[in-house]
Amino acid sequence: MNQVDLAKDYLNQSKIRLRTARNVINDQAYAYCVRQCQEAVELSLKAALRIVGKDFPKWHDIGVVLIKEKESYPNFFSSEIDKLALISEFLASKRELAMYGDDDSKKSPSMLFNKEVAESALKDTEFCLKAVEKLFEAFLKEQE
Repeated sequence: MNQVDLAKDYLNQSKIRLRTARNVINDQAYAYCVRQCQEAVELSLKAALRIVGKDFPKWHDIGVVLIKEKESYPNFFSSEIDKLALISEFLASKRELAMYGDDDSKKSPSMLFNKEVAESALKDTEFCLKAVEKLFEAFLKEQE
């Protein structure tokens, strides 16, 4: 499997997680929605790195790596990297809370997340995926 195939798979996995997040918000599973959004953003941004041949560390918030590699991208994508990095950072900071809750405050994941947070996570995730899909379209067009 080459870098492009791997990047495509990451993007497809990201889309599946976004679909799941959209579905579970209707069930008021807000913490799970946020968790799926975080994973979708992580995978889509890792796909963006793979598509330009860049490796990434095996941690969840890779916004710093995107910023460092900004010059590897076309202007339309690099101009969005700061926003993408902020989204990545925010959702990565919610990853464990969305899965396990907060032992210190004795709050479950369901107690920590509400509809507004989940809807905001969905909006941010959709923004990330659209940006990465546009990057892929440009990359694939360039390869023709």
